[in-house]
Amino acid sequence: MDSSKGTIVVDASGQVLGRLASKVAKLLLEGHDVYVINAPHVLISGERDRVVREWKEQLRIGSVVNPEHGPYHSRRPDRIIKDVVGGMLPRGKPKGRDALKRLKVYNYSPGNLPKALRFEEAEPRRPTLYYITLGEIAREMGWKP
Repeated sequence: MDSSKGTIVVDASGQVLGRLASKVAKLLLEGHDVYVINAPHVLISGERDRVVREWKEQLRIGSVVNPEHGPYHSRRPDRIIKDVVGGMLPRGKPKGRDALKRLKVYNYSPGNLPKALRFEEAEPRRPTLYYITLGEIAREMGWKP
């Protein structure tokens, strides 16, 4: 496989997590280098209390034999997005591993990147009242920005 086809910067603020992740995964599989900025501002749909409770329950899942053996769950918004996108790539295959290496996710907007694009398909379809940001969930799970 050749090197990258080009660099694409995606502004994640105000975008829905699952739809954003599927678009980013597709770009990675096409061979692009993808930079995702403003990770804490990604939206997750659902009632706030229910969403936070479900994410906290996920943290309690671990090995019965020895908790040190994982699984380990990310608390930082940039790592959460990388994990979600990684789950949409071919697992254990060189194509998926190479694609994930081309993904960079930032909690902020670095100044040296070109103009960021937004996916119209990943925009929220309901009022923002029905969404919670990934930054709020991460803070509830123990992330300190």
